[in-house]
Amino acid sequence: MVRTGSPSAPAAGPTLAVVAREAGVSVPTASKVVNGREDVAPETRRRVTEALDRLGYVRRPRYDAAKAPRLIDLVVHSLDSSWSGAVLRGVEQAAHDAGLDVVVSAGLARSRAGRPERGWLDKLTTRGSAGVLFNLAELTDSQYAWLEHHRIPYVMVDPVREPPPGVVSVGAANWQGGVTATEHLLALGHRRIAVVAGSRRTLCSGARIAGYRSALTSAGLADRPEYVRHADFEVAAARGRTRELLDLPEPPTALFVCSDRMALGVYEALAERGLRIPDDISVVGFDDLPEARWAAPPLTTVRQPLSEMAATALRLLVRMMDGDRPESTRTELSTRLVERASTAPPGD
Repeated sequence: MVRTGSPSAPAAGPTLAVVAREAGVSVPTASKVVNGREDVAPETRRRVTEALDRLGYVRRPRYDAAKAPRLIDLVVHSLDSSWSGAVLRGVEQAAHDAGLDVVVSAGLARSRAGRPERGWLDKLTTRGSAGVLFNLAELTDSQYAWLEHHRIPYVMVDPVREPPPGVVSVGAANWQGGVTATEHLLALGHRRIAVVAGSRRTLCSGARIAGYRSALTSAGLADRPEYVRHADFEVAAARGRTRELLDLPEPPTALFVCSDRMALGVYEALAERGLRIPDDISVVGFDDLPEARWAAPPLTTVRQPLSEMAATALRLLVRMMDGDRPESTRTELSTRLVERASTAPPGD
């Protein structure tokens, strides 16, 4: 568990017991002086005050629950990816602006026999969390019910599946992103465009494929089922699906890959076959993670604003914590194409 947003602890100094010993009084008497109590003799007050000054005692601020930052939870899919890093940056800045502390957890325990995993859920109430952000999470019906029963506000950031009616979520314009990526390849002159998709059951992957197909239809091109391969957002699977596409009787001249991470596997498969990007085949990714810039050649990709999505979700959560229900349960932030060196007109 990582906690952000709290100031660093002050350097250690003399304790009140040390001050009391120096002044020749009891610890309760020294405490009365520190706290401005009146029931202390003037001479005793003088000795304690001089000891406080001489020893450099720093009075710790008294905890005030009304002034303490509110605490929220952020549950991310994992902490070992640049995707999570972008989400954390967005939440951290927005939480700082809102005066919030954030507890970060990686992963969400699965339910057992239809019941929510009590350990993690109960911690929300034990530590007094005022709300929760879920990123790339897939909650069970019982977990949704638990949150509603305990009246804990929550917002989904890029939910894996369509959340139940009334659940507030923030995501990217995935359908439009699929259209944009495909239209870019069409404008370059490609007509044999395949897609390396994510999981069949994920909301974002389905929307990106739908956008891809819509762009092909608008261009008067037939949908070719053999050109759609699912790789579950895994690098190794993307490598295998690319090999399958290259082995088709009529292989594609361009690939729309539904995540930058999968694009790394695509690059590996193309290198194995001795194919050059973009001379022999063009590649477009999705996300605009740092890996897209580091790839060789740098990857043309569709940028989804991950940090902005996370910050928007936190601001919505703050409104819900204050009793204000958003008018719309779904907020979509726009995507845009970032052109780099991995796309070009098809070769001869």
